[in-house]
Amino acid sequence: MKQLLVDYTVFEITPQMIKESEDRNNGKVIVSGVLQRAGAKNQNGRVYPREILEREVDQYKKIQIAERRALGELDHPDSSVVNLGNVSHNILDVWWQGDDVMGKVEVLGTPSGNILKELLKAGIKLGISSRGMGSVRQVDESTVAVEDDFELLCWDFVSNPSTHGAFMRPMNESVNAKLDVPVSKYNKVNNIINEMLCDLTCKCALPTKE
Repeated sequence: MKQLLVDYTVFEITPQMIKESEDRNNGKVIVSGVLQRAGAKNQNGRVYPREILEREVDQYKKIQIAERRALGELDHPDSSVVNLGNVSHNILDVWWQGDDVMGKVEVLGTPSGNILKELLKAGIKLGISSRGMGSVRQVDESTVAVEDDFELLCWDFVSNPSTHGAFMRPMNESVNAKLDVPVSKYNKVNNIINEMLCDLTCKCALPTKE
């Protein structure tokens, strides 16, 4: 049975990189780095086979990126639909570098995009995380593999990465219930940060009084 699958990748960028991007792109923040890694087990024990990820990345580039609607959110919702009210960025291009899916990302001038830009300017280390629908199969006690029915939906910016060595230079992995992994202190901190960002986004979206 299909479920919502997410996979974190760390996205590294310095405030200086943000400034240089704004200078080069007429004020726009456009960054690039690793979006996802194929064939490697992340911290939550999930593996995305190269052939499945290749198929989905190719489809994503042909449709969403080509039509300029490769949108993503700031933090993962528990949904298979991209919420336009929380969109923070748009993927401009994707390509392969070894087993890494590389991407070029434009931070948008939306309320969530502005929060994302300020976090990056402040040197906050964030992750970028794929969101998709699919089923998994148990490989061994600590590993599950994504099945052929996987469908890539988008990449979101998140605060808690799970893939080793994949912070972007300008993914939230849902833990399989069978693995019975306890909630860590990092997840608790992540939840607090998510709530704060959600509150701030809502306030930014409210109309100001005359």
